[in-house]
Amino acid sequence: MSKADAVDLAAEETRHQIIDLMQDFTIETTPGSAAKIADYREHLRPGTRVAVTFLPGSDFADTLATAQRLKAEGFEPMPHFAARSIPSRQALEDYLKALKDAADLKHVVALAGAVDSPLGPFDSSMAMLETGLFDAYGVETIGVAGHPEGSPDIAPAALQEALAWKNAFAARSDASLYIATQFCFEAAPIIAWDKAIQAAGNSLPIHIGVPGLATIKTLINHAKACGVGPSMRFLTKQARNVAKLMTVNAPDKLVLDLARYKAMDPDCGIARVHMYPLGGLRRSAAWSYAVADGELELKPKDKGFNITRIID
Repeated sequence: MSKADAVDLAAEETRHQIIDLMQDFTIETTPGSAAKIADYREHLRPGTRVAVTFLPGSDFADTLATAQRLKAEGFEPMPHFAARSIPSRQALEDYLKALKDAADLKHVVALAGAVDSPLGPFDSSMAMLETGLFDAYGVETIGVAGHPEGSPDIAPAALQEALAWKNAFAARSDASLYIATQFCFEAAPIIAWDKAIQAAGNSLPIHIGVPGLATIKTLINHAKACGVGPSMRFLTKQARNVAKLMTVNAPDKLVLDLARYKAMDPDCGIARVHMYPLGGLRRSAAWSYAVADGELELKPKDKGFNITRIID
């Protein structure tokens, strides 16, 4: 085999690794952005799992309406349950029943929620899961929080204890649990974190948060709000090399590095990608589908890839 043939073969292998990672990606929306989307079917393919976020101070009725709409348009809603924003056990059950009736609830994401003082009896996602109500209402998959770069609100030891509890809970729940992470901008912290939690006994699959197509300025502002740590320094450094902060950012280098890690390390815990469409659902979804369909070409020197499909 010639050197050129070997290079072509390696490139094709890398392409397939990227395609594999992006299969069945999930994505999210907010009730606020839903009001600006005429029809999700214009941007997403049937059956896509779509997380519905719940921010502090939100009205559950908006989550319910968004989940119901997504189901009616052919998607699988994954509503967020923010434990500290739920006023009572009865309210939790009411939310679950309403979603089951209106949207045939199967998938949820259980989080503590960014509220300093709980509104009710749940101070953590674990307290909420312990009620057994998710099993009682037939929930099939539950996403629980993971923090590749740590959390500004939770000590490392507490994060480790929580992850051990979630692994133990998964063994006694009818639902399948997985780890849903915050978004990051570079692979090294994710890989180091994955190796650390696998060594500590984690067996839950990981759905890695990836930032969608957004402007650098938008990403910085959103990252500050989410408490994303070391990657903030990385992104800020990149911004110095950009003439205008409004240049569109694509996560191709991150996806390339994670795809290679997933393909080459048999102990890798990463199962799929969860897209955060920070720059808008339309562009982020179009980019993600193009990658999943293999419409991409690698950049030189492992610097990422370009998609070959036109995104307007």
